[in-house]
Amino acid sequence: MLGKRKGSHGSGQYAPPGGHLEFGETFEEAARKEIEEETGLRIENIELFYVDNNLEYIETDRKHYVTLSFKTKHLGGEPQLREPEKCESWEWYSPSKPPSPLAEFAKRALAHLSGKISI
Repeated sequence: MLGKRKGSHGSGQYAPPGGHLEFGETFEEAARKEIEEETGLRIENIELFYVDNNLEYIETDRKHYVTLSFKTKHLGGEPQLREPEKCESWEWYSPSKPPSPLAEFAKRALAHLSGKISI
């Protein structure tokens, strides 16, 4: 599931739901919280599969991001647009046919997931 971002780093690019960690929050708690806040979906079996040192936005945003990508089990339902100021819509895509333009950190995560890793 990907959404076209707006109003933040990667604006105009497709990326999965995400957000910042709250103080003391585990990675899994943050993933569960962000998915529910942004899409209304519930997930379980949250498994970290990729960590990205995201340098694309240092010049434009003056921020250095570390992006954690997870595989999860979706418990059903369709995504809702709960934060329209941050995203245009949420849609399901095949990992082999993502939309364009795809955020660079999302491209790297998909490559890692499919085993097409280049260093």
